[in-house]
Amino acid sequence: MSVLVPVKDGKIVENSASQDSLAANRKAGGGLDKEAFLQLLVAQMKYQDPLEPTSNTEYISQLATFSSLEEMQNLNGTMTTQHATNLVGKTVIMNVTSSTGATNVVQGKVDFVVKQNNKVYLSIDDELYNIDDLDKVIDDDYLEALEIATDFEKVIGELPSVNNLRLDDKDQLERVRKAYNNLSTYQQEFIAKYCPKALEKLQELLAKMKEMTEAAGGTDSDDKTDGEGNVEGDGNVDNGDKGDKDDTSTDKK
Repeated sequence: MSVLVPVKDGKIVENSASQDSLAANRKAGGGLDKEAFLQLLVAQMKYQDPLEPTSNTEYISQLATFSSLEEMQNLNGTMTTQHATNLVGKTVIMNVTSSTGATNVVQGKVDFVVKQNNKVYLSIDDELYNIDDLDKVIDDDYLEALEIATDFEKVIGELPSVNNLRLDDKDQLERVRKAYNNLSTYQQEFIAKYCPKALEKLQELLAKMKEMTEAAGGTDSDDKTDGEGNVEGDGNVDNGDKGDKDDTSTDKK
C-alpha cells in the first residue's frame, strides 16, 4: 500500500487533507495505530531531502517510539483479551449502537470469547458483541437476590390485608415466614432495602395473626426465634447478624 504525502525540505507537510485523514483514523480506530505510524516513517525516509538527510539519531529515536507504541498496543490487546476471558459465565449488559445511531441494551450470560481482526467479541445468546460495547458486569448473587425479592414482593401482594386477615390464613402466612427465614443475610438485607413495604406488611400480618390466635384461645408456638434475625410471629425483624443457613426455622408443630 503506497502513501502519498506532500513533502517540503525533506519534511512531511501536514496540510488540511492529511489532518482530515488523521482525524478519520482516530474516529474509526481510536488513535494512530502502529501501521499508520510505520507508513509515515517510511514516507519520511522516502521523501527526505538528499542534500540534508535526516540524521541516524533521529531515525533511531523514531524507531524507538514505534517500538514503544507497538509494545503498548500489544499489551493493551493482551489485557483486553484477558478481561474478556474473565467474563465467560458472567452476566453482562451491553450498550450496542446500531447503524441508525440507536442504542440497544442487551443483557445475557457470556458463553465464550472470540478474537477476529484484532478485535475481541463476546458471545451472548449466539450473537457476537464487541467488548467495547460492554456497559456493566452483574454479580450472580445480586441477580439471585433480585429475583427472590421480586417473587417475595409478589407473594406478599397476594396475601390479604391486615383488616381482612383470617385464622384460615395462618398456614399460608407461616409458609411465607419460613421461606423468608431460610434466606441468606444478603438476600434478607436486599429485600429490606428494595422491598421495605412488602416486609413491613409481613411483619404486620404476623403480629395480627398472633393477636387473633391468642384471642381465639390458642397458643402460637411459632413466636419464638433462634435469636439470629428471623421474622418472628410478632413481626419483629433484625437483619444484621444472621449468616447463611439451610434451615433457620425453629417452628414446632
